[in-house]
Amino acid sequence: MGDISLSGVSALARLAGDGPDSPTSLAEMERVRPQAMASTLAQLEQRGLVRRTPDATDGRRSIMEITEEGREMLAERRSESVRLLGAVLEEFTAEERATLAAAVPLLDRLAERL
Repeated sequence: MGDISLSGVSALARLAGDGPDSPTSLAEMERVRPQAMASTLAQLEQRGLVRRTPDATDGRRSIMEITEEGREMLAERRSESVRLLGAVLEEFTAEERATLAAAVPLLDRLAERL
């Protein structure tokens, strides 16, 4: 299926977690220009990872939804990332892993504010 861009993975993850949404709203949440999001969504749609449907309340707008294929690709990518992270962490000492674990709450707070 080829590699998906980081912005594509982020859009898929947002649709998987938050549910269907408009391209404009996705662009705002991802903090990208609407044109950039439109390009990302077009690539995902071409690959069958998202589907576009008309907005039931406004026929001029469309709503994007992740497909089952998109969910499967996202799960595979996450599994690979977890496996890779585990392999890399094995190279760290127990003390270094404890330091990383202690930093997780701070990183979570940082991510919430970005």
